[in-house]
Amino acid sequence: MVKGSLEEIAALIREEQKFLLTTHEGPDGDALGSLLGTHYLLRSLGKDSVMFLAAKEFPLPIEYRHLPLEDVFHEPPADVRDRIVVFLDCGNIDRMPVDFLREDGKLMVNIDHHHDNTEFGDLNFVDAGASCTAEIIYELAVLLDVKVSPAMARALYIGIVTDTGKFMYDATKPQTHRVAADLIEAGVNVDDVNRRLYESVPIEKLRLLSRALDNLELHCDGQLIVSYISDRDYRETGAGEEMTEGIIDNLRAVDGIRVAAVIRDQVSRGQSARKISLRAGDDHTDVSALARKFGGGGHVRAAGCSTELEFDQIVSELCRGLDEQPVTS
Repeated sequence: MVKGSLEEIAALIREEQKFLLTTHEGPDGDALGSLLGTHYLLRSLGKDSVMFLAAKEFPLPIEYRHLPLEDVFHEPPADVRDRIVVFLDCGNIDRMPVDFLREDGKLMVNIDHHHDNTEFGDLNFVDAGASCTAEIIYELAVLLDVKVSPAMARALYIGIVTDTGKFMYDATKPQTHRVAADLIEAGVNVDDVNRRLYESVPIEKLRLLSRALDNLELHCDGQLIVSYISDRDYRETGAGEEMTEGIIDNLRAVDGIRVAAVIRDQVSRGQSARKISLRAGDDHTDVSALARKFGGGGHVRAAGCSTELEFDQIVSELCRGLDEQPVTS
């Protein structure tokens, strides 16, 4: 487990020929944008690059189905032992629970921006000051003197705009805007990206949002707002599990709360499987610490995890976690 520099990763890319790229389970815009962006980067250098996502990750959320991921592998390629495995935007190897990636790759490289990254790779570059992993991949392209194509720019821009909450989260720095400007100059159609990400909503998703808002509850003396989305809610609205993307952002806007949580059934992964999405409603609460109680992780302001606990047990554990983080003035 070696802390590396971006220069060392660039040198490795120059020296090696065959790569396998992957990201965390339940991939979001930064995960998918970084995956595609790195793939385009490697291909532009004449490298043999393949992308891997487990079949269970499909269908992707509606917002990301326009991304060109037709060539993604769902099973290990026959030559996986000859490939450098690059984990992108993955803070913990347990978020990519595929044994062959842990055991069979030639070398594991870990590129990420999560502050709680466990540095599980053979070579690790973690920049917690970056707004997202896509921003790091852009810097890698600059370091390698790669001309950013419109396709690469689009992928990386999607990573940035989604992980910064359309440039509204506090991880957004001046450099983030500089990178975004460079990507727009490289050919990103901002209007088209915005429309595909945020203005192509199926009616079933709106019905699920309505149900989620109807299910709102306040706990922990008003510090925690929670919505529970059940399997029944999916069935009655006609929505799929992938249509929950963005619901949490409606909860975090409620005045006076410390944490917003969406707890949803994941019947596709087992009758008792549940996913928890967490967002901080103030500047002091670390929701990644709450997520770690369930084996998850993420950012200080946005995190997530999976569990098989019941709703009441989850709420109790979240309240205990909030008690362990006293309010500071």
